[in-house]
Amino acid sequence: MASKSDPSQTTAPSQQAAAEHAQPDPLQFAAILAHQIKSPVAAVSTLLNVLVAAEDKNLSPAQRDLLWRAEARCAEAVATVERMMAIIRPGGDDASTDAVSLCRRLAPSFRNDATAAQLRFDLELDTESCWAAIREEALIEIIRSLVSNAIKYTPAHGRIALRLAARDAVLELFVEDSGIGVPKEQRTQIFEAFFRANTATGSKRSGIGLGLFFVKTLVERAAGEIQVERSSLGGAAFCVRLPLALDHRSTNASSTGQLKVVIVGGAAAGPKVASRICRLSPNAHVTVIEKGRFLAYAGCGLPYYVSGVVAHQDELMSTTAGALRDPIFFQHVKNVVVRNRSEAKQLDCAQRRVLVRELDSTEEFWLDYDKLVLATGALPIEPKSPNVELAGIYRLHGMEDAEGIRRALVHARALDVVVVGGGLIGVEITEALVEKGCRVTIVERRQQLLAMLDWEMAKLVERKLLMRGVKVLCDTEVTGFEGQQQLEQVLTSRGPLRAEMAILGLGVRPNTQLAHEAGLALGEHGGILVDDSLLSSDPDIYAIGDCIESHHLILEHKQLMPMGSTANRQGRVAANNICGHPERYPGSIGSTVCRVFECCVARTGLSEREALESGREVLSAITSGPDRAHYLPDSKTIFVKLVVDAQSHRILGAQCIGAGQADKRADVAATAITLGCRVEDLSNLDLCYAPPYSEALDNLITTANVVRNKMDGMLRSISARELHEALSRKDEISLIDVRTPAEFDEMRLSASINIPLGALRGRLQELPKETALVVLCNSGLRSYEGSIVLTAAGFNDVRVLDGGLLAYPFELVLATGRAL
Repeated sequence: MASKSDPSQTTAPSQQAAAEHAQPDPLQFAAILAHQIKSPVAAVSTLLNVLVAAEDKNLSPAQRDLLWRAEARCAEAVATVERMMAIIRPGGDDASTDAVSLCRRLAPSFRNDATAAQLRFDLELDTESCWAAIREEALIEIIRSLVSNAIKYTPAHGRIALRLAARDAVLELFVEDSGIGVPKEQRTQIFEAFFRANTATGSKRSGIGLGLFFVKTLVERAAGEIQVERSSLGGAAFCVRLPLALDHRSTNASSTGQLKVVIVGGAAAGPKVASRICRLSPNAHVTVIEKGRFLAYAGCGLPYYVSGVVAHQDELMSTTAGALRDPIFFQHVKNVVVRNRSEAKQLDCAQRRVLVRELDSTEEFWLDYDKLVLATGALPIEPKSPNVELAGIYRLHGMEDAEGIRRALVHARALDVVVVGGGLIGVEITEALVEKGCRVTIVERRQQLLAMLDWEMAKLVERKLLMRGVKVLCDTEVTGFEGQQQLEQVLTSRGPLRAEMAILGLGVRPNTQLAHEAGLALGEHGGILVDDSLLSSDPDIYAIGDCIESHHLILEHKQLMPMGSTANRQGRVAANNICGHPERYPGSIGSTVCRVFECCVARTGLSEREALESGREVLSAITSGPDRAHYLPDSKTIFVKLVVDAQSHRILGAQCIGAGQADKRADVAATAITLGCRVEDLSNLDLCYAPPYSEALDNLITTANVVRNKMDGMLRSISARELHEALSRKDEISLIDVRTPAEFDEMRLSASINIPLGALRGRLQELPKETALVVLCNSGLRSYEGSIVLTAAGFNDVRVLDGGLLAYPFELVLATGRAL
């Protein structure tokens, strides 16, 4: 036996300490490896995304699913790498973390993971506040790894519990499950690197933590300890003990640099803010509070889900790469905590906190913030009519509503449907209902559908609906609903309408109750008032989307503009300002588009009615013509109306309707309006031309030239409505149709006479000079040329029908003798 003093058999304490100090830190070593693999894994993820996007049409569903799964696994790997690198970054040894707040933030994600695995997850907090002496990233990884481990090894229908308590200056954190447990003789070895308990049989569930070896390392780094025992639930009980922080007051955003942002609303604008903040400030703590179950869904796509064009709900909540935007996606990919099925009940602006209630458990707690974003959206306007809650009466304001309508159409086989309201919601859902075989009646209290359009343009849309069998009742009020529990008829000012289903589409109002109760300033239209940085009257609260009043670029005052595109743009601006990248939101001009069967309906800027109501003197013109070279078989007619300020010549608005590419023209007009272009600028735009895409002079340029002709006194016009009213009064008007005899026989206006343009000069003597002449053709071009001939011949009162007969929405005589 060697002597105790034998230097070959012993190590001096100083040498031993030095040797231990020389041993590599496993976290540092792992972080080095993580740094090396981050780039190649991220590259693989990008390549998979490119592959799916490029070959989407050629992939089978099974192949697409495999690629999406592979991309998701790559995203998990990158997220794990980033977490590891964040944990070992320099500094933060004196940091402390509010463990209670952290557990509440993580709980929704854990609950969703558990639900997906058919497990129950419970959060039990034995204290209201508990600050642990550990960096937040490290505590997140400890909790995440233990819960992930529990989910992985707990059979379906089991239970997992995360419990927190504080005793004798120590934080006690327990993660228990009803799973396979850890054998007593292996409870020490379980924390060794690469060790696997013999009870850990294969599991198809993936883990997302760094592993128990790293958990133990993190705990011991924070001067804590971890052990595993048998759980009262029947499985494993991991207990972590960490020292409490002596002074937690230093753990605020200003001292740690970790910005806390709470976003109320998870439909459209809220997720956009969250995503942008996490790109600009990756270490920010972002929490989204959403009352409903569904997140970041495409609300404008709901009618197409009802019709079946969109087959599954998930398609409305997925990225272009197919990833489902659920709480798990936001947690893993965006590092955003989403609390769906949670409601913000109260704002405490002085303490910068929001009271949150979990709707499933009714638990309430306060959530602190440095910056708050209100994206509470809008609420549907409800009719003040009896029996509005009868079965069979639906709204279309969210995914649940769309699901209810779709289910009713399948199981109840509703045939007679009344759509209450002829706005965007009403006309869009009408198409879906007709596609499902329903007989639809639209009831609108105004004198026209789609108040965003001028009257004659709205009549063109109405004509399209009538041609598809839809009954339209304008200037009609809904007075009530009747039925025995189930809707049987809708009562209107014109009498009752039989109906098995009614859909309420009366518009929306801003959801501002939370803001109002907190004392935030509201505007005259009831929306939250914000400045051009989207900051409310509270310096720490931003507001965006349908709940605010947006600046109108033309009218120069605030208006309600509830559009998804507007909300998303505002979300980016708000996030930039929150993260220290100052940007102003210049305002909106109300650009809107919808589809009515095969007809595109688009508008931007002011309608003629709105421009006149604002006190402006305006000139307008309507043209009709093919959206591309007329000789191509796929050309389709579109109607364009342009509204121009008669004094400044500035373009004020445009409306574009038709089966062709009307949205393209509206977008060009929106650009011109935003940049303050005059009509002369628009008529000289160098737009792209090729026969498959446009006429040599685009429809928009042609309309601008018509307005210029009116300005120069070269053209006098009469609107379809003015002509219809004059004919109804039996005014002395001569209608001269300058088309060919074949065109005239096919379709004409009653009481018109046919004198082809080529014969007009030779038949001037047939026309009376003492009465007004209105020249007609299909689109207005030949009419304009005919008016020049007549004016040159001494006829003093010559007018051209705006837009021609194609844009005339009233009764026409067809070749068959019947009226259109």
